[in-house]
Amino acid sequence: MATVPGVTLRVVQPNIPQHLKWQRELRDHHIATLLRLSRQPASQSITHLIWPETSVPFVPSADVAGRAAIASVIPEGGLLLTGAIRTTMQGVRPFRIWNSLHAIDRAGRIVATYDKFHLVPFGEYMPLGDMLGLKKFTAGRTDFSAGPGPRTLKLPGLPAFSPLICYEIIFPGNVTAPRLTISAGQRGERPGWLLNVTNDAWFGNSAGPRQHLVAARFRAVEQGLPVVRAANTGISAIIDPYGRLIGHIGLGLQGSVDSALPRALKSAVAYSSFGDSPILLLCLMLSIAILAKKKLFNRILRYSPDIGQ
Repeated sequence: MATVPGVTLRVVQPNIPQHLKWQRELRDHHIATLLRLSRQPASQSITHLIWPETSVPFVPSADVAGRAAIASVIPEGGLLLTGAIRTTMQGVRPFRIWNSLHAIDRAGRIVATYDKFHLVPFGEYMPLGDMLGLKKFTAGRTDFSAGPGPRTLKLPGLPAFSPLICYEIIFPGNVTAPRLTISAGQRGERPGWLLNVTNDAWFGNSAGPRQHLVAARFRAVEQGLPVVRAANTGISAIIDPYGRLIGHIGLGLQGSVDSALPRALKSAVAYSSFGDSPILLLCLMLSIAILAKKKLFNRILRYSPDIGQ
C-alpha cells in the first residue's frame, strides 16, 4: 500500500461517556485525557493529531488560553484537527452556533475551519421548530446553523482533504466538494483523503457504531480515497482506498492509533465522477423497454387473439 511521505497521523479516541461529556466539573479531566493520549510515546515521529467531533469542551474560537493549552501537544510544524463547537462572537445578534472542525497550529492559531452542513433533524435542529414552538431533543436550547456544504481544505504538510462531521459520511455522492468550488482555489483538484470526525457514544454498544464504520468504508471504495475516522467512542479507524482497515480502535476503548496516510488511487473511480446517474439511466431504459414490450404484445394480441389463449 502506497502512503503519503512525511505524514504520520495519530488518531485519538478518548471514550468519554455521553452523559459525562458536557459536565462542567469534568471539563479539565476531559482535556487532560486528550492531552495524555496525544503525548504518548510513538515509534515514529507524529506530524498531525486528530481528535473527534466536539472533543474540545470549550469554544476554541473564543478561548485563546484554551487553544494555547491544547497547542502544547501539537507537533512542531504540524496541526491538530479537532471537532469543536463554534459560536458567534460575544454581543453579536442573532446568536448562532455551529458544529465545526478546526485546524490548529503549534502557536494556537486556528488556520482553517469547516462547519457541518448536514445537520441531524431533532438532534441538532428542530424542523419547523419556530412554527411549532418546539425545541430540539438534545442538550442546549439553540439550533445549530448549517455550513455552506462540502469543502476541500488544503493545509500545510497534508494532501487536500474533505472534512465530514458525524453522519455526513453516510451520504453517497455528497462527501466531496464540486470540482469547481474547492476552497483552496485549486480548480479541479481531487481531494487526497476524507476525514470523518464523529461521536458515536450516543448509540452505546449497538449496531449503530458498526454500521457507521461500514458506511465510511463504502465511501472509501466509491471515491477511491482513504478515510481517516476519529470517534469519541465508536470505531476510530484508518481505511485505505479499497475499504480495508489499516488500523483501528474498538468500540468502548480508550487509546490512540498511529498510521501513515494511505495514498488515494491514481485515477478517480467511476462512481466519484458519475454518481448514481448511470444506474438511474439504466432504470429509465429498462422501464421504457418494459412499456414498449407490453405495448407490442398488446398489439399482437389485437390482431392474433389466439396467441393469448
